[in-house]
Amino acid sequence: MDIHGWQLWILAAIIGGALEMALPGFVVLWFALGALAASLIAALGLGINVQLTVFMGVSLALFAGSRTIFKKAFMRNASKMKTGVEAMVGQEAVVTEALVEGHNGGTVRINGELWSARSLGGGVAEGELVVVEQVEGLKLWVRRPSASLEVSPKQKKEGR
Repeated sequence: MDIHGWQLWILAAIIGGALEMALPGFVVLWFALGALAASLIAALGLGINVQLTVFMGVSLALFAGSRTIFKKAFMRNASKMKTGVEAMVGQEAVVTEALVEGHNGGTVRINGELWSARSLGGGVAEGELVVVEQVEGLKLWVRRPSASLEVSPKQKKEGR
Protein backbone atom coordinates (compact mmCIF):
# COMPACT_ATOMS: atom_id res chain seq x y z
CA MET A 1 0.00 0.00 0.00
CA ASP A 2 1.37 3.37 -1.02
CA ILE A 3 1.17 6.19 1.50
CA HIS A 4 0.60 9.62 -0.04
CA GLY A 5 1.60 12.98 1.39
CA TRP A 6 -1.99 14.10 1.93
CA GLN A 7 -2.59 11.02 4.09
CA LEU A 8 0.35 11.94 6.34
CA TRP A 9 -1.04 15.46 6.72
CA ILE A 10 -4.46 14.03 7.65
CA LEU A 11 -2.76 11.78 10.22
CA ALA A 12 -0.92 14.82 11.63
CA ALA A 13 -4.26 16.70 11.84
CA ILE A 14 -5.90 13.78 13.70
CA ILE A 15 -2.98 13.56 16.14
CA GLY A 16 -3.13 17.34 16.62
CA GLY A 17 -6.87 17.17 17.29
CA ALA A 18 -6.36 14.41 19.86
CA LEU A 19 -3.62 16.41 21.57
CA GLU A 20 -5.87 19.46 21.64
CA MET A 21 -8.50 17.52 23.53
CA ALA A 22 -5.91 16.26 26.02
CA LEU A 23 -4.10 19.57 26.61
CA PRO A 24 -5.47 22.82 28.05
CA GLY A 25 -5.78 25.90 25.84
CA PHE A 26 -6.17 26.43 22.14
CA VAL A 27 -2.70 25.93 20.70
CA VAL A 28 -2.43 22.56 18.99
CA LEU A 29 -5.82 23.04 17.30
CA TRP A 30 -4.44 25.69 14.98
CA PHE A 31 -1.59 23.44 13.87
CA ALA A 32 -4.06 20.61 13.26
CA LEU A 33 -6.06 22.93 11.01
CA GLY A 34 -2.84 23.94 9.27
CA ALA A 35 -2.16 20.25 8.63
CA LEU A 36 -5.64 19.91 7.08
CA ALA A 37 -4.89 22.83 4.76
CA ALA A 38 -1.56 21.26 3.84
CA SER A 39 -3.33 17.95 3.08
CA LEU A 40 -5.49 19.76 0.52
CA ILE A 41 -2.37 21.21 -1.11
CA ALA A 42 -0.74 17.76 -1.13
CA ALA A 43 -3.87 16.25 -2.68
CA LEU A 44 -3.56 18.82 -5.50
CA GLY A 45 -0.06 17.45 -6.18
CA LEU A 46 1.93 20.52 -5.16
CA GLY A 47 5.44 20.04 -3.72
CA ILE A 48 6.54 19.69 -0.12
CA ASN A 49 7.84 23.26 0.05
CA VAL A 50 4.40 24.62 -0.82
CA GLN A 51 2.78 22.20 1.66
CA LEU A 52 5.08 23.32 4.48
CA THR A 53 4.54 26.98 3.61
CA VAL A 54 0.76 26.56 3.68
CA PHE A 55 0.95 24.56 6.91
CA MET A 56 3.03 27.21 8.68
CA GLY A 57 1.13 30.15 7.18
CA VAL A 58 -2.32 28.84 8.10
CA SER A 59 -1.22 27.66 11.54
CA LEU A 60 0.47 30.91 12.51
CA ALA A 61 -2.32 33.08 11.07
CA LEU A 62 -4.96 31.14 13.04
CA PHE A 63 -2.83 31.20 16.18
CA ALA A 64 -2.23 34.98 16.00
CA GLY A 65 -5.83 35.70 15.02
CA SER A 66 -7.29 33.58 17.79
CA ARG A 67 -5.23 35.32 20.47
CA THR A 68 -6.51 38.69 19.28
CA ILE A 69 -10.11 37.53 18.97
CA PHE A 70 -10.14 35.68 22.31
CA LYS A 71 -8.56 38.62 24.10
CA LYS A 72 -11.13 41.03 22.67
CA ALA A 73 -14.06 38.69 23.25
CA PHE A 74 -13.26 37.37 26.70
CA MET A 75 -11.12 40.08 28.28
CA ARG A 76 -12.90 43.26 27.16
CA ASN A 77 -14.47 43.93 30.57
CA ALA A 78 -11.56 42.67 32.63
CA SER A 79 -9.78 45.21 34.75
CA LYS A 80 -6.03 45.15 35.17
CA MET A 81 -5.16 42.83 37.99
CA LYS A 82 -3.19 44.53 40.73
CA THR A 83 -0.34 42.55 42.23
CA GLY A 84 2.45 43.11 44.72
CA VAL A 85 2.78 46.51 46.33
CA GLU A 86 0.15 47.97 43.99
CA ALA A 87 -2.45 45.58 45.43
CA MET A 88 -1.86 46.74 49.02
CA VAL A 89 -3.35 50.21 48.55
CA GLY A 90 -6.86 50.16 50.01
CA GLN A 91 -6.36 46.95 51.99
CA GLU A 92 -6.67 46.69 55.74
CA ALA A 93 -3.68 46.02 57.97
CA VAL A 94 -3.33 45.35 61.71
CA VAL A 95 -1.02 47.56 63.75
CA THR A 96 1.56 45.35 65.50
CA GLU A 97 3.71 48.18 66.87
CA ALA A 98 1.89 51.40 67.80
CA LEU A 99 2.10 54.27 65.34
CA VAL A 100 3.10 57.27 67.43
CA GLU A 101 2.86 60.76 65.98
CA GLY A 102 6.22 62.50 65.76
CA HIS A 103 7.99 59.14 65.98
CA ASN A 104 9.58 57.24 63.10
CA GLY A 105 6.43 55.17 62.83
CA GLY A 106 5.55 51.65 63.76
CA THR A 107 4.80 48.30 62.19
CA VAL A 108 1.72 46.80 60.58
CA ARG A 109 0.89 43.29 59.39
CA ILE A 110 -0.64 42.97 55.94
CA ASN A 111 -1.02 39.74 53.99
CA GLY A 112 1.02 37.94 56.64
CA GLU A 113 4.00 40.29 56.27
CA LEU A 114 5.32 42.98 58.59
CA TRP A 115 5.81 46.44 57.10
CA SER A 116 7.10 49.72 58.50
CA ALA A 117 4.29 52.22 58.59
CA ARG A 118 3.47 55.80 59.37
CA SER A 119 0.08 57.19 60.25
CA LEU A 120 -1.63 59.93 58.28
CA GLY A 121 -4.05 60.79 61.06
CA GLY A 122 -2.30 60.79 64.41
CA GLY A 123 -1.28 57.95 66.65
CA VAL A 124 -2.76 54.48 66.29
CA ALA A 125 -2.68 51.88 69.06
CA GLU A 126 -1.43 48.34 68.69
CA GLY A 127 -4.15 45.93 67.51
CA GLU A 128 -6.18 48.56 65.60
CA LEU A 129 -7.13 48.14 61.97
CA VAL A 130 -5.80 50.67 59.49
CA VAL A 131 -6.16 51.12 55.73
CA VAL A 132 -3.14 51.45 53.45
CA GLU A 133 -3.29 54.76 51.58
CA GLN A 134 0.10 54.89 49.87
CA VAL A 135 3.28 52.90 49.51
CA GLU A 136 6.56 54.78 49.51
CA GLY A 137 9.53 52.49 49.06
CA LEU A 138 9.36 50.01 51.95
CA LYS A 139 7.09 52.17 54.10
CA LEU A 140 3.30 52.17 54.15
CA TRP A 141 1.28 55.30 54.82
CA VAL A 142 -1.86 54.22 56.66
CA ARG A 143 -4.95 55.77 58.22
CA ARG A 144 -7.80 54.67 60.41
CA PRO A 145 -10.75 53.51 58.31
CA SER A 146 -12.78 56.54 59.46
CA ALA A 147 -10.06 59.09 58.62
CA SER A 148 -9.38 60.37 55.13
CA LEU A 149 -6.16 62.34 54.90
CA GLU A 150 -3.61 62.62 52.10
CA VAL A 151 0.15 62.65 52.53
CA SER A 152 1.36 66.17 51.92
CA PRO A 153 4.85 66.78 50.52
CA LYS A 154 5.64 68.54 53.82
CA GLN A 155 4.72 65.42 55.84
CA LYS A 156 6.92 63.26 53.60
CA LYS A 157 9.93 65.57 54.03
CA GLU A 158 9.47 65.77 57.79
CA GLY A 159 9.30 61.99 57.94
CA ARG A 160 5.91 62.03 59.66
